Amino acid sequence: MTEPISVERFMEELEKLGNEMTSGNLKHGEYDQRLARIVHELRERGIDAERTQITSALEDALERKIITVAVRNHILNRLGLV
Repeated sequence: MTEPISVERFMEELEKLGNEMTSGNLKHGEYDQRLARIVHELRERGIDAERTQITSALEDALERKIITVAVRNHILNRLGLV
């Protein structure tokens, strides 16, 4: 069985994705597809963190402008953390 994903790795992937979008290397559709893959992998493998750690990490990513409010809400919804 595959190990759960750490919250650190999840945040690294979100940051990489956000940086690629900001630099213009990704179109919105490509961003959406890659974000969907990341969330799908999280749902399949699970995340090695408590709910508070995940929400805190997402709030930090929001404050650092790595993700938008809509992306944060989407991730929280898809992970069942709302």
